[in-house]
Amino acid sequence: MSSAKDLARLDAIERALLNRWPETRSAPTLERIATLADYLGSPELSYPTIHIAGTNGKTTTTRLIDSLCFELGMRTGRFTSPHLESFLERIAINGQSITPEFMIATYNDIAPYLDLVDSKMASKLSFFESMCALAFVAFAEFPVDIGLFECGMGGEWDSTNVIRGAVSVITPIGFDHMEYLGDTLEKIAQTKSGIIEDDSLVVLAEQESEVASVLMRACARADATPIRAGIEFGIKSRALALGGQMLTISGVYGQYEDLYLPLYGQHQASNAATALAAVEVFAGESKLDEEVVRQAFAKATSPGRCEIVGRNPTIIVDAAHNPHGAESLRKTISEEFDFSAVIGVIAPMGYKDVNGILEALEPALDRVIVSRNTSHRAADVDELRSQAMEIFGSARVYASQDLEQGITQAIDMAKTSNALNDSNTAVLIAGSVVSAGEARAMIRAKGF
Repeated sequence: MSSAKDLARLDAIERALLNRWPETRSAPTLERIATLADYLGSPELSYPTIHIAGTNGKTTTTRLIDSLCFELGMRTGRFTSPHLESFLERIAINGQSITPEFMIATYNDIAPYLDLVDSKMASKLSFFESMCALAFVAFAEFPVDIGLFECGMGGEWDSTNVIRGAVSVITPIGFDHMEYLGDTLEKIAQTKSGIIEDDSLVVLAEQESEVASVLMRACARADATPIRAGIEFGIKSRALALGGQMLTISGVYGQYEDLYLPLYGQHQASNAATALAAVEVFAGESKLDEEVVRQAFAKATSPGRCEIVGRNPTIIVDAAHNPHGAESLRKTISEEFDFSAVIGVIAPMGYKDVNGILEALEPALDRVIVSRNTSHRAADVDELRSQAMEIFGSARVYASQDLEQGITQAIDMAKTSNALNDSNTAVLIAGSVVSAGEARAMIRAKGF
């Protein structure tokens, strides 16, 4: 249990980090983070790394790689973003969030260097750059046997790209962050392919054809070896199971049968296959111990990704924040659950493709409550309501200016429907990572 003094110090550190340039803004440069890493003695080069980029599935794939590596006996460091509830989640050691005490010690170590770089640059280090540096140092100090780094945005100029990944992983690429990454899949893929290192191994999840062409050309230029879903590895069979699914995966070096994955959806099966291939080629040119893989997958978690957080009624939270992710969520809800009806609470960010998200989810939702989280970047509820009415029709659309009220309204609707009709109406909360995190905390506090 952390002391009150430590918790106060941790709160001060978080405020100091958040007062930096926010991660929602970006500039195509590695100058600041490279300078900082150099001043710190390049801790990110003191352990081997796996680097993960893509549009959707990055966090889950990174968590699955972490679970596999840890079960194989490695000391693991995992850097992911954004977080759901606590910024400590972004830096995990041996599968657990960094402790307040270790975060405080690490921040105290690097704080003078943050100030030094700030003094030498036209713009101060951002929140994301600072978090990257904290992960670099924490993993070196622990120390870890492997560092797992999820890109925040893009790849080529993402702050994580000062590492030198022994294996690069690129999850499915779709439209997101177009203001920074480009307005075509080819442009987005080109930026994300920037993590591919010379003479490296590159694990590629299933991609659209135009994306695959860009990634294969990038591998050729770097003389890197592509390991492709559907060719070198893939899902051989998949069946629904209680609380998740059963998989048989054709790995790079062998077949793995009877794998229980406590996650829902075809996309999560694909993430598992990608993660397994990444660990196979990292660990060496041989099949992994099949029982170790079973144990690793059975213990896997992915909070905020089609996560059941309540049972009366069933309440599902998902961080889907772009049309590609929303479409995967729709398929999962429609094909893997047997609900009488689903009431959606959708609270996206204003700069996202809101119409695309709503259109993807519409076939799975009987009613929708549009709302907003506490972020200043949250979409305007009145505008959301107008957009939703165009897609759902006015009779199916409700609005709430407060996410907690919207969730409570949806739960009351579902309970009433279930009591009156002896039905199985569920609540689905989606639209952004922030909304997913806030919803999890609210539901836990209310004890649904």
